Amino acid sequence: MAPPQMTGETGVKTEEGGGTCSRRFFTWEEVGLRTGRIQPYNEHWLVIDRKVYDVSRFHRRHPGGSRVMRHYAGQDATDAFMAFHLDKGQVSKYLKPLLIGELAPDQPNSEPSKNQLIIEDFRKLRSTVEKMGLLKPNRLFFFLIFLHIVLLDVGAWLTIWYFGSSLAPFLIGVALFTTAQSQMSWFQHDLGHLSVFSNSKWNHLVHTVLMGLVKGMPARWWNNLHFQHHAKPNCFRKDPDLNMHPVVFALGKKLSAELGMKKKKFMPYNHQHKYFFITGPGLLLPFFQFSVFYFSIKRKEWLELALIVIYNIRVCLIYIPLMGFKYFMAYYWLSRFLETSWFTWVSQMNHIPMQIDYDKNAEWLAMQLQATCNVDQSFFNDWFTGHLNFQIEHHLFPTMPRHNFWKVAPLVKSLCAKHNVAYQCKPLLTAFGDILHSLKDSGEAWYDAYMHT
Repeated sequence: MAPPQMTGETGVKTEEGGGTCSRRFFTWEEVGLRTGRIQPYNEHWLVIDRKVYDVSRFHRRHPGGSRVMRHYAGQDATDAFMAFHLDKGQVSKYLKPLLIGELAPDQPNSEPSKNQLIIEDFRKLRSTVEKMGLLKPNRLFFFLIFLHIVLLDVGAWLTIWYFGSSLAPFLIGVALFTTAQSQMSWFQHDLGHLSVFSNSKWNHLVHTVLMGLVKGMPARWWNNLHFQHHAKPNCFRKDPDLNMHPVVFALGKKLSAELGMKKKKFMPYNHQHKYFFITGPGLLLPFFQFSVFYFSIKRKEWLELALIVIYNIRVCLIYIPLMGFKYFMAYYWLSRFLETSWFTWVSQMNHIPMQIDYDKNAEWLAMQLQATCNVDQSFFNDWFTGHLNFQIEHHLFPTMPRHNFWKVAPLVKSLCAKHNVAYQCKPLLTAFGDILHSLKDSGEAWYDAYMHT
């Protein structure tokens, strides 16, 4: 590694991974050069609570995935670090060997380009949230969530077992199985965000087992993608949820116009709002099915792969004897398509209509609010979306149990009003419609640039 240009230093130099740590002082300009993409440095540094860490090697073995850490290289990662980790003390033992110094005394707590007052006020809000106990889970709530998933799943099988596989019980079974799988998607999402149990290990353990045996997917695969999304939502090349741009869809007016000016056309984007209904879930379904096996084998996650195989064997054994192979294939894949459609519309209603751009390294509050919006609260909306109608609160506090979102929402609204940050909330059907309106607008932006530049 190239030696850093240091503002000052005390102590003794050490290699990453052990020994005493040198006490050096750096400026934000020096940190900003260590993104891993600027020669000759080729290093990955980040800042947490004014301390500077060299994660050039560690990011490859980071439990949350390599990319989520690299996305913050050269930046202040304090708020992301606080948002993602339950036990800060446990995590600190991994950080100590990576410490190479701290910000110079004359440097602000975060990058000079950021609004320091917004950052300070949000961190005060997080402290208030912790004191109010809003990060503590209600085990009865999550037990009832899981119980109703089990009842739906059993009800789907009992319907076919008792009434047979004629049209009416077939469709009822599909509806129940689809609902069970969709609700399980929201529950595994809770586990992945460490919000069901107070202990990280229990969340990880139960997530791995249930994700494999009940969903047929690997937990690490989900976390690897989803943590990146939360770290940099709607940031092109950092949020994997935007990987459908530009192969299938043109997202965001700016990126779409840029695509058009480069004369790139993979799909008729000016019609994308018409084919989203089928293409969105239709392509996501095989992507999920292929990538879960590819990920497990490539990463040698043999336990998760075994759980996925057991899930598929279990489903085949309980249904094929009742309805035969052909009917089972229709039953299973229709359910999976409907489940994927459910997931696609709910997961995209909060993001596609919002700002989509390259990473601007904005404040945590501003970045999340630019990329997310809420949907009106109601018993049905809460249930149907797995409380992701509170997407803003979820993105600001990803480890917060979902039953507490409504409690913190007024505090978030107040903070946004104070700093003139837009806080959007809309009806459910309006949110669905805004997906199509946004796709239509970005498709037209692409078409205009493609045809007239």
